[in-house]
Amino acid sequence: MEELILYIVKNLVSSPEEVDLKESREDNTINFTLTVKPEDMGMVIGKGGQTIKAIRKLMIVRAQAENIQQRVYLNLAEVK
Repeated sequence: MEELILYIVKNLVSSPEEVDLKESREDNTINFTLTVKPEDMGMVIGKGGQTIKAIRKLMIVRAQAENIQQRVYLNLAEVK
């Protein structure tokens, strides 16, 4: 799943080397925290949030395909 997220996001942003993804697991959830440069936030979010919503939907589809029985979340953070 991490490879999918990184592949999509690194091809969207202008600074792919600054993209970072962290995974944490709690009980029945998998949380991914995606960190990008502030200039790239708009590209990842997209107009009206369409891009980030599409990435999240792809994650859900991938989780179902891999038969992952946990909830999957993607949070977006910017590099400070």
